[in-house]
Amino acid sequence: MSKATIPKPRRTKSQIAEIKARFLAHYPQAKTELNYRNMYELLVCVMLSAQCTDKRVNLVTPAFFARYPSVQALAQADIAEIKDLIKSISFFNNKAKHLHQMAQQVLEHFQGKIPTTQAELKSLAGVGQKTANVVLLEYCQANVMAVDTHVFRVSHRLALSNAKTPEKTEQDLQRVFVTELSNLHQAFVLFGRYICKAIKPQCSQCFVQEFCHKDKTRKKPKPKAKITLQ
Repeated sequence: MSKATIPKPRRTKSQIAEIKARFLAHYPQAKTELNYRNMYELLVCVMLSAQCTDKRVNLVTPAFFARYPSVQALAQADIAEIKDLIKSISFFNNKAKHLHQMAQQVLEHFQGKIPTTQAELKSLAGVGQKTANVVLLEYCQANVMAVDTHVFRVSHRLALSNAKTPEKTEQDLQRVFVTELSNLHQAFVLFGRYICKAIKPQCSQCFVQEFCHKDKTRKKPKPKAKITLQ
């Protein structure tokens, strides 16, 4: 995408620097809340977490990894058994198929090791750009930004992007912040999950409130009709 087609940020450089500094100060060394022990487990967790809470994923994965402790075990699994283990996860039918295919692809194309580049990760079944970037920034501390529902909401409320898609929002955030993207992603996720919620945001706890234009992005209620006494 050419520079001419990328929307300009609504914030000044000094405002962006201040927002960045506050997030890094409030969430030093922030990490995902998914429980994992290696890159295989992280990839599975992130795939399961799509449109599902980390809390729910963490309830499911202990039994899952006990049954399938490696890519090799998952590749040989029965899909019906995978579905049974993850049936409380949203979209478990598709996710079970993707997990099985992913494991087989890792064995066939990557000698049983989870790849560590965005392009290679995206070649796996069920792995899009957001999932690939989350794995890379969490496990490899790569300087990439992943845009989930929390990052999308926060970045728009703070007028860091006005893009209509996660992909273009990612481009905006990478362009305005440039460095420490992995830490900022984790910080935005935690901030969006516990403070800048979609419904009933905890504005009294917000440390960037002066930069928020939430009221401008929400539909305002229609004014009540005036009642006149005759």
